[in-house]
Amino acid sequence: MELTTERDTPQCDACDRALLQAVEDGLPLVPRPFAELGVRLGMTEGEVMARFWMLQSLGVIKRFGVVVRHHELGYRANAMVVWDIPDERVRDIGQQLGGFAFVTLCYRRPRRLPVWPYNLFTMIHGRDREQVLARVEELVQACGLGDIARDVLFSQRRFKQRGARYGGGGESPAGRSREAGAS
Repeated sequence: MELTTERDTPQCDACDRALLQAVEDGLPLVPRPFAELGVRLGMTEGEVMARFWMLQSLGVIKRFGVVVRHHELGYRANAMVVWDIPDERVRDIGQQLGGFAFVTLCYRRPRRLPVWPYNLFTMIHGRDREQVLARVEELVQACGLGDIARDVLFSQRRFKQRGARYGGGGESPAGRSREAGAS
């Protein structure tokens, strides 16, 4: 989850703040995590889900997603593959690339010419570098990208990955340092 506004915004009441604090370290790993949160906080599963939807609609929660620690799952190599796709093709190519199960992220960004010509980014994880490179080649062949400039940027180090932090210590979210993950 990503926080976009102050935790103590007028729209948030004590129940909302308790709910946000309860998920700072992730959802409970149980079949019905919202029901489990409800038990902990004295709410029903439906109330928990409704509050999350409301917090998201207000912009307090930007998105709700999973932080996967790939290294712990045996994926020792990962790379951001950057592509210089013609602008008129980037949407279609992005949808094609994003459809591959081994592509975990696929998004468009503006080029930063003259230094950075790339406008499409895909993340690929693998057990080793050879597997990642084989997957890149699979993308090239399957999507007809042999003539497209690209670069494969393997991660050099791993940073701590975690979800959003919603409070404590009086710090505003904008004032806290954010730890980026490149496991």
